[in-house]
Amino acid sequence: MLDNKVHVYFMPGMAANPSIFKNIVLPEDTFEIHLLDWYIPERNMSLEAYAKKMNSRIKHSNPILLGVSFGGMLIQEMAKHRPVRKLIVVSSVKSEMELPRRMLFAKRTKVHRLLPTGLVNNIEILAKYAFGESVNKRLSLYEEYLSIRDKNYIDWSIDQIVNWRSGKCPAEIVHIHGERDSVFPIENIKDCITVKNGTHTMIIHRAKWFNENLPTIILR
Repeated sequence: MLDNKVHVYFMPGMAANPSIFKNIVLPEDTFEIHLLDWYIPERNMSLEAYAKKMNSRIKHSNPILLGVSFGGMLIQEMAKHRPVRKLIVVSSVKSEMELPRRMLFAKRTKVHRLLPTGLVNNIEILAKYAFGESVNKRLSLYEEYLSIRDKNYIDWSIDQIVNWRSGKCPAEIVHIHGERDSVFPIENIKDCITVKNGTHTMIIHRAKWFNENLPTIILR
């Protein structure tokens, strides 16, 4: 049977599970959504090796890969080892040059290794790492979204983000970024589709915008 659908794989951000995409809806006659999730990396695993292993979960040729935050960095690594139709990075960066100054400082000083990641079972601390914001008013909501509490995974993720070297930016990339992103401030971002009042968690809180715009962004 001929498969004419466009296959779109969604990768969540650090510590998040695929439920962050639960309100994203694409027309079923054209698209098929596939949800990816994080696995715990092996000891001293490189991001390249992690990306290659994640690629084994992609079951369709020339897919669309959409990644949020750290997931956006991961899909760029995945695309170095397999053909893709398009990359869509959301609330993320396309190169180390777009990282905020505090992360570049952490790369030089290794100060990120002093973070109290052993406290990741405290959802407020985990949300600060993953989303860059306080969750006092949405605690139960973030308990659902942030389900990966493994300290080794969190340490690994933070280290990979801080030390990421992107290489050449692929031509088939589209960058969607919120103008109020507190993790990756938009003043550091080049060549993106800007979402007015969008924050780092806009994939959750601005699902309507994505539902209205993603089909056109994917197909153009």
